[in-house]
Amino acid sequence: MAEELIVVAKRDCPTCTLIEPVYAELKSGATPVTVYTQDDPSFPGNVDGVVFDADLERSYRLDIEFVPTLIRLCDGAEVGRAIGWHREEWRALADIERLGDGLPPAQPGCGAKNVEPGMRERLMVRFGDVDIRARAIELGEYDDPMEACFERGWTDGLPVVPPTDERIVRMLAGTRRRPDEIVGLIPPNRVECTVEKVAINAVMAGCRPEYLPVVLAVVEAALIPEFAMHGLLCTTYFSGPVVIVNGPIARAIGMNSGVNALGQGNRANATIGRALQLLIRNVGGGVPGGIDRATLGNPGKYTFCFPEDESDPEWTPLSVARGFPKGANTVTLFHGDGVTAFTAQKSRTPEDLCRSLAMSLNGVAHPKLAQWSNAILVLSPEHYAIFRDAGWDRARIEEELHRATTRPVKDLLQGAGGVAEGMPPDTPGESIPKFWRDHGLLVVRAGGKAGLFSAIIGGWSGGRNRDVVQPVTKEITL
Repeated sequence: MAEELIVVAKRDCPTCTLIEPVYAELKSGATPVTVYTQDDPSFPGNVDGVVFDADLERSYRLDIEFVPTLIRLCDGAEVGRAIGWHREEWRALADIERLGDGLPPAQPGCGAKNVEPGMRERLMVRFGDVDIRARAIELGEYDDPMEACFERGWTDGLPVVPPTDERIVRMLAGTRRRPDEIVGLIPPNRVECTVEKVAINAVMAGCRPEYLPVVLAVVEAALIPEFAMHGLLCTTYFSGPVVIVNGPIARAIGMNSGVNALGQGNRANATIGRALQLLIRNVGGGVPGGIDRATLGNPGKYTFCFPEDESDPEWTPLSVARGFPKGANTVTLFHGDGVTAFTAQKSRTPEDLCRSLAMSLNGVAHPKLAQWSNAILVLSPEHYAIFRDAGWDRARIEEELHRATTRPVKDLLQGAGGVAEGMPPDTPGESIPKFWRDHGLLVVRAGGKAGLFSAIIGGWSGGRNRDVVQPVTKEITL
């Protein structure tokens, strides 16, 4: 059997320099030794034949995380490894009884150069251990990568992060899924999309790797037929995807469900929603003026993503209300057209607040249209407290809101009240709810603790196509 010892060290490590005499002792032993230095070809200076691992390939291949590291090989296969300086471990591994006499019994090492931030991904790309399938774009020496993205139409009008190989590899580390796994066919052109393509657009949007499982779930949710992503792109209405995140993952990745939850300032909120929009544009071909024919659109078509506030254990989260177990990580996608402010500073009872909310909710799309548009009600903490203190849970709030927004059909018919807009003359029944009972009104908790303000997000429903266009919820998998 061919035995060999390998040492990896660097001068910029106090422990590596402390045990410098050990390298000479190893060299004088019976087992052949190779010493690799990561940062200085003259270190250690007390042994001959030191190999300068200038490009860090050997350190990368050996999967070195800390220095000093001692490895024992038998017929080329690793049979033992000691990390940092632990005298007894090194003696056993080197089979030298008095190795390191006079040195401290143990001393922690330092991080290896090959695992410094960004270095692992760079080495993976450099040494061919990653297979990026996407076509590489060659830029000239003086080309500005951001301007190149603008020129090729890869942006939503804001700068994007250039998707270098290293950034793509780093993003892919955020999921256990294979880069070549097919996520689905992206509308409108129904182009095959892989996990890698999702990762590329997540990079461009500014996501961190830990956001990628959420982005993947968002993409998969958008491809559920009931969400009708193609129709949402084609409509001349205002709407774009609104993403609501539930579960522990929202807090784990630092999402904001509190102050300014629907606004700017939080990286996860901002970039997760943007990644979907960029993917639809760059992979599916959904661009404004092309398939996207929105008359006006809305700022949420850049990105619209926020988590629900689940801090009250008595509250039933949206994900649970939609059939998922408590604690599940989910995304819910809704066809939202913008935020309408709701003010009720004088309401002190749930009944009064409910009547006020109904007045604003009835105005979604048009006051005389019912079962036509969907809506999200984002309840702020102060408004929610009025319901909570009266013992109203989610089910009671939803039931009372549906009751309060149900109105006589005769008042909503076309021409009634001298207004041409309204429900068709053949609308059946004496009264009609504003929203479909099973999915037309989603109630979500979010926002800062000060201010008797809530938000209403109206939504597209495809014009009473209740069985075709619906909000969807998808569980997040790592």
